[in-house]
Amino acid sequence: MNVGQWSRDLGMGVRFAFAGGREGWMRATLTAVGVGLGVALLLLTTALPSALSVRHEREAARSDITYNEPTVKKGDNTLLSANASTTFRETDIRGRDIEPEGPKAPLPPGLSTFPAAGEMVVSPALKELLESDGGKLLRERLPARIVGTIGESGLIGSHEFAFYRGAEGLAAQGVDGARVTRIDKFGDPNPPQSDSDPVLVLLVLVVFVVLLMPVAVFITAAVRFGGERRDRRLAALRLVGADGRSTRRIAAGEALAGAVLGLVLGAVFFLIGREVAGSVEVFGQSVFPSYLNPSPLLALLVGVSVPAAAVLVTLLALRGVVIEPLGVVRTAKPARRRLWWRLLVPLAGLGMLYPMVGQGRDGGDFNQYLVTGGVILLLVGVTALLPWIVEAVVARLGAGGLSWQLAVRRLQLSSGTAARMVNGIAVAVAGAIALQMLFAATESDYTKPSGYDVSRAQMQVSVPEGKTLAATAKQFTDTEGVAQVYAFDEGYVSDGKSVDANGTRVTVADCTSLREVAALPSCRDGDVFSVKAAVDSDGEASGVVNADGESEVSSAPGTKLYFDTSGNPEKSTWVTWTVPKGVKQGRSITDPTGFRRAGLLITPGAFPANAAGSVRGQVYLRLDESVPDARDHVRNTAARVDPREEPMTWVSTRSNDRYETIRTGLFVGAVCVLALIGASLLVSQLEQLRERKKLLSALVAFGTRRRTLSLSVLWQTAIPITLGLLLATVVGLGLGVVLLRMTDTSIRVDWSSVLSMTGVGAGVVLVVTLLSLPPLLRLMRPDGLRTE
Repeated sequence: MNVGQWSRDLGMGVRFAFAGGREGWMRATLTAVGVGLGVALLLLTTALPSALSVRHEREAARSDITYNEPTVKKGDNTLLSANASTTFRETDIRGRDIEPEGPKAPLPPGLSTFPAAGEMVVSPALKELLESDGGKLLRERLPARIVGTIGESGLIGSHEFAFYRGAEGLAAQGVDGARVTRIDKFGDPNPPQSDSDPVLVLLVLVVFVVLLMPVAVFITAAVRFGGERRDRRLAALRLVGADGRSTRRIAAGEALAGAVLGLVLGAVFFLIGREVAGSVEVFGQSVFPSYLNPSPLLALLVGVSVPAAAVLVTLLALRGVVIEPLGVVRTAKPARRRLWWRLLVPLAGLGMLYPMVGQGRDGGDFNQYLVTGGVILLLVGVTALLPWIVEAVVARLGAGGLSWQLAVRRLQLSSGTAARMVNGIAVAVAGAIALQMLFAATESDYTKPSGYDVSRAQMQVSVPEGKTLAATAKQFTDTEGVAQVYAFDEGYVSDGKSVDANGTRVTVADCTSLREVAALPSCRDGDVFSVKAAVDSDGEASGVVNADGESEVSSAPGTKLYFDTSGNPEKSTWVTWTVPKGVKQGRSITDPTGFRRAGLLITPGAFPANAAGSVRGQVYLRLDESVPDARDHVRNTAARVDPREEPMTWVSTRSNDRYETIRTGLFVGAVCVLALIGASLLVSQLEQLRERKKLLSALVAFGTRRRTLSLSVLWQTAIPITLGLLLATVVGLGLGVVLLRMTDTSIRVDWSSVLSMTGVGAGVVLVVTLLSLPPLLRLMRPDGLRTE
C-alpha cells in the first residue's frame, strides 16, 4: 500500500468537499450534521458512567444517618442531624434539621454557614417551587425563612429538592442514630457493597448495546449522503485521467471530511446538550453539566473510530460500483444480493450467546464479551438482512396507482438507499422488543407485592411519643381529603415479668377500627376480645412476640398480665392488668397491612390508662381521591403533629432499587436515541429530496399532480419501514427468547410491549415524513429545472 498516494488522494477528496462549490458544501454539511448527531449521543453515553459515579460520590459525601454505627460523644466538633425528609406530589424532598454543638461542627456540603433556628437553606429547585403558586401546600409544611441556597457540591442533581433547617433541642429527642444522629464528619463510613447479580449485569450490558447500535448504524448511513451526485463527480475525475482506485480513495476523502466536520459539530452539539441537561429532568433524574465529562479514552476512541468508519464504509460501498469516464454504472440492473453470508451474521451472534443458555443466577456470571458480541451480531444481522428483504420484495411489486408505481420504481432502482434509511429504526425496535421481553419476564423477581390493601387505606402515620392516639386521629379526621381514619394502639403483653414469659400482641382501638382486623360478634366500649393466633400455609403461628415458644398467653378471666411501659427491656417497668370477665372470642381477618392479627383486642374503656407507655399508636388513612393533593394535606397535618414524622404512602408493589435504576436508565436513553433517530431520519429524507430536485421539478412540469408525488414519497418510506419493522419484530423476539433462556426464565411474549415498540418506530417515521412534506412541496416547482 502506497501511503503517499493514499494521503494525496484522501487530501484531494477533502479539498473537493470544501472547495467543490455549493454542492460540495451542501453534501459535507448534511454528512456532518448526521454524523454530529450520532457523535453527540456517543459522547453523552461515554459521559454517563462519570455522571453516575459523581452522583454516588455526592450522595456518600453528605451522608449523616449512621444507624448502627457507634454513637459519637458530644464535643465542640459534633453536629446533631435529624431526618426531616418529606414528599410533595410524588417527588421526594431530602431534608435535615441540624444543630451544631460546637464551633468546630462539620458543615454540610454545599453550605457556607449554619442556618439558625427557624431558618433554612434550600436547593435552587426547591426555592423556585416554594416561591411559586404551586408550592402553597408545601410552604405550610416548610414555613422556615429561606436564608440561602445549597451549592452544587451538596446536591446530586440540578432538580433535586433538598433543604437544611436550623433546629434547637434535638438532643432532648434522643440520639438514636436513626431519627437523630450525632456526627463529627459527613460521609458514609461503610459504603454499601453492590451485589453482583448476573441478571442485572446482563440487563446493563444489553441496554448499552441496544442504545448504542442505532447510533452506529446512523453514523455509517450519514457518511453516504449524496451518493449519486458524488458518483457523477467521480466519473468526471475518471475522464481527466484518474484510475478507479484513486477515485474511490478520493470519495473516501470526501466522506472523511464530512466525518471530521461531524466530529466538530458533534462536540458542539454535546456541549450544548450538556448545558441543556442541567436544566431538564427526565423520569425524575437530573444532573449538573459538570457531571457529564466523557472518559478521555472513550472520547478518543470515538474521535478515531468515526473518521475511520467513514473511510471504510465508503470504500466498501463503492467496491461493486464501476466508475467510468462517461458515468457510473449504477443505473444498470445490479447483481442480486446474496443471502447466505447475511444469515451467517445473526447465526454467529446466536452461537456466541448459546454457551450461556440456562445459567440464570446460579450458573455464575455471564461472559460480558460473549454477551456484547452476540447481541451486536444479532442486531447487525438486521442491517445485513434488511437490504436483501427490501430488494426481494420490491422486485415483485408493480401494479397499482401512479403514486405506487413511482414509489416502487424508485425503490427498485435504489433499494439499498431505502434500507439504509430505516436500518437504525429496525435495530432500535429489535433491541427494544428483546429488552421489553427480558424486563417483563424478570419483573416478578425484582418487584414484589407489598401486602398492603390499598383499597382500604392508602397512608399510614405513626403517633409520636407524648401524643395521644385519640387526639392525633381527630386531627387527621378533620384533614381535607381524608375519608376514613382507623387508629390503633399496638403493643405486647406477657404473663410474667421474666424474659422467658409468654407474650402476645395487644391492639387497642375503637369498635370501628377493631372490625378492620377481626370479625367480632358484637362490640361496645369496654369490651375485650381474644383472637387465636392465625396459622399460615406453613403451619406456623403469627402475631406472637415470644421467639422461643411462639405461644399465646391465657385470656381466662382473672389472669394477671403485665405491660412493660419502660420501652427498655433491660430496665422494665411493669404495669399489672387483670383480664376482666366476659372476654369475647373474635375471628382474625386480614387487616389493611396484609397480616392476620392474633392476641387481645381491647377497646379504650377496658385498657388501663397507666399502661399507655407500652403501646405505640398507628393511624391508617383512607383517602378521598377526588380531592386534589389529598396526600399533601395529610403530610401537612403530620408535620403539625410532629415535624419529623413523615407519613408512609402505601403502594401495592415494591421494586429492587438497582432494577428500577436500570429501567429508568433505559427509558432516559431511549428518549435520547429516539430523538437522534428522528433527527437523523429527517436529515436523510431532506438529502434524498435534494438529490431528486430536478426529477421532481420535471414531473411537475409535465403535469404530475403534487398530491401524487407526495403520496409516492410516503410509499417510498412506508414500504421499507414496514419490512424493517417486521424484520425487527422477528429478530427482537428471537433475541428476547435467547435472553430469557440465558436467565433461565420461562418464555413469555409480552405482545403489548411488542406492539408498542413497533408503534413507536412507525410513529417516529410518520412524524419525520410529515415534517419533510413542506420542503417537498417547495421542491416540486417547475423553476427547479433552472440551472447555471
